[in-house]
Amino acid sequence: MTQGESSGPRFAGPGAGGVEPEDRFYREEVALALRNRGMPLEAMRDPITPAGLHYLLVHFDIPEVDAAAWRLEIGGLVDNPLSLSLEELKGRPTASVPVTLECAGNGRALLSPRPLSQPWLYEAIGTAEWTGTPLAPLLSEAGLRDDAAELVFTGRDEGVQGEERQWYQRSMTIAQATADEVLLAWEMNGAPIPPQHGYPLRLVVPGWYGMASVKWLHRIEAIAGHFDGYQMERTYRYSHGPDDPGDPVTTIRVRSLMAPPGIPDFMTRRRLLDAGPQVIYGRAWAGPATVERVEFSSDGGDTWLDAQLADPVGQWAWREWRCGWRAAPGQWTLLVRATDSLGNVQPIAQPWTQQGMGNNMAQRVEVVVE
Repeated sequence: MTQGESSGPRFAGPGAGGVEPEDRFYREEVALALRNRGMPLEAMRDPITPAGLHYLLVHFDIPEVDAAAWRLEIGGLVDNPLSLSLEELKGRPTASVPVTLECAGNGRALLSPRPLSQPWLYEAIGTAEWTGTPLAPLLSEAGLRDDAAELVFTGRDEGVQGEERQWYQRSMTIAQATADEVLLAWEMNGAPIPPQHGYPLRLVVPGWYGMASVKWLHRIEAIAGHFDGYQMERTYRYSHGPDDPGDPVTTIRVRSLMAPPGIPDFMTRRRLLDAGPQVIYGRAWAGPATVERVEFSSDGGDTWLDAQLADPVGQWAWREWRCGWRAAPGQWTLLVRATDSLGNVQPIAQPWTQQGMGNNMAQRVEVVVE
């Protein structure tokens, strides 16, 4: 196997419990996985993911925030700096938007060699309805100066990464941040945002990988040049080696996933399925583009069937797909791949990157039909 190929999941047989050496995880990765979580893929039955099942990634600690004393500061290169309470923000025009968010490292644990970080398989995904106020009118009120080039978004979570003490900070260009869909959100699925998802306020950037949607947001600063903070220049990059700066990770790549058919073996998660007609279904999404086609294969990718597509949950959210399959007794490798409106197709084998970012390889599910 070459460095650029995906190893895919391995199985030791239902109930055997065997694990190949290359599939074992380091203690630090296990500790990260216990703090964070993926969405159980059977939750794709719901168009909107319950908050408790939505994927979660917390870089440092969940900060303690007193919402009564909290304020959002908008400053830097602006004519009218703003300091707004949560109640003042809630008095602004509001919008509720379903948004599919995916971690940029989703699928990292399937690469070979495996980049060492949060060991996502396929589950770093979720679709919630976010309620808040659009960011652009607030920036207009603050009066961005002509020399402002970027906005730096600072969260309240603080820690050390790459031997650098830091607040979690991301930046966007003025044009990116003032897009109509960018939202300052205080509700998730009609309730206050849970502490782990960014209470009391977070940024939601539809169409982008989740790293852009800064949680526990408390400051927005307009600056003249490019922000070269750690979360911009040293991670979330499509790099191919330690000395390759790579391109920045931005919008979500086209992807589809299937809900697990049948029932699972406890240890290996291999699926057990009855013979006969089956309907395989799942969800597909494509960031700022639209999903135009989903294909299903039951023979490891030798042949493909077109799935039926339902309407998207929203402009920035996934859409359901379904495909009939007559399951015959035996062992089968099921695959699903999507194509977006720009002509991008999910790869079968994921190109390798140093940080394991943007892994949209076609999902493989091993099943035994009885």
